[in-house]
Amino acid sequence: MTKLKILVVEDNALVREIMAGNLEGQVVDFASDRAAAERKLKAGEYDICFLDLDLGDNDGYSGLKLIPLAVSKKAYPVVMSSCDTEETIGRAYELGCKEFYVKGNEQQNVAAIIARYMRDDGGKKAQAVFTENFVTNDPETRALVSEAIKYAPTELPLMLLGPSGTGKTTLAQLLHAHSGRDGDFVAINCAAYTEDLLEAELFGYKRGAFTGAHENRKGKLAQADNGTIFLDEIGAMSQNMQVKLLKAIEEKSFYPLGADKPEYSDFRVISATLEDVKKLLAEDKLRFDFFQRVHGLTLTLRPLAQRKCDIMPLVHAFTKGKKRLAFEPEAREYLLAHNWPGNARELKHFVDLIGAGAQGTVKLETVKRHITQVVTVERTTGAPVTQAQYDYALKHGLAAAADQFSAGVINRCIAENHGKKAAALGKLNISKTLLYATLERAQKTEENNGGR
Repeated sequence: MTKLKILVVEDNALVREIMAGNLEGQVVDFASDRAAAERKLKAGEYDICFLDLDLGDNDGYSGLKLIPLAVSKKAYPVVMSSCDTEETIGRAYELGCKEFYVKGNEQQNVAAIIARYMRDDGGKKAQAVFTENFVTNDPETRALVSEAIKYAPTELPLMLLGPSGTGKTTLAQLLHAHSGRDGDFVAINCAAYTEDLLEAELFGYKRGAFTGAHENRKGKLAQADNGTIFLDEIGAMSQNMQVKLLKAIEEKSFYPLGADKPEYSDFRVISATLEDVKKLLAEDKLRFDFFQRVHGLTLTLRPLAQRKCDIMPLVHAFTKGKKRLAFEPEAREYLLAHNWPGNARELKHFVDLIGAGAQGTVKLETVKRHITQVVTVERTTGAPVTQAQYDYALKHGLAAAADQFSAGVINRCIAENHGKKAAALGKLNISKTLLYATLERAQKTEENNGGR
């Protein structure tokens, strides 16, 4: 492991000894007054600088004056002082201090600071996030992700909102990677299971717990011990299931199906939904107490239509390690004009299709062939329709077009959830009767139209 070079500015010999013990294994320099600290900072390079503020009798908190110098030398300034008035703390942060602690708990605090610095490299790794892990040039999205990373090492639950395909799962994985937790990132789509199956997936089960339970199986919560459980589409979870999961989150313990003894798991919760949370709460689809337990810091990802500056960087990222693509000016313009209702997921699908072809230079006609451009009718508040949908309605009537559209949405939802009709029922909030009736009507319409 790489050793950190650390400067400790402290006038108390006993405290210097305590700090030396807690920094064993690192390369440590000491300074007992401001002048010595200034000489060392100007002459050397340090990763972290621990600063006391009151460096002697009648000192006047001269340690504060060392913070800007440490910042200018690209050191990570951390104050550990007994001077903890609100005014002093505020002044330290204004000058560039990264963290402020009161003396007396050095063993725990120093270990946490070192671990956090090693994990994030003093903030340098966070800057690489936007070119490697969560590709975006959008200032608002960068600010949101940067803020989220600050909370990654905490136990605070996180809730991710935004339309489908905006990168909620990618962000959840990123936050787990920055959490410092040794366990796994375990994801589950709550909309893909019935209530009974979701309970078995989350809590696990013992052999013989139900028909088909031929062996013990560890649940997702147990798999996420010392790691992160990512609950995607929590709006599809039944109220009964929310109650059971709420208890497990509060107590970090649960009973697998068929078990008479509880299991324990130290998991951190990140949840996500593309639905309107206020509407879910108002309609009693989401329990308020469950929401309070899982929402913590809430982050909303913007759709790709609101961050067009990310389209070409994402294209570049999606072709990394693969065949690179070049777009003729007209093709690029058309690409940027598209609203990408499927967001980054739709864009990746498009790039995969283009990349699989023979072309390296992409022409306008190729882009048009693989993108269904959405057109909106002026002076209406209706949803956007594709040209193909509009033409179909003119030819076969609005009712037939509505059935075809509904069937298309249902079939796509079923396909995206590995053929599970139950998942489509939950995600689309429809009944079994409506599902089968819509599919049947659409099929008859297609047969009557000769399959066209």
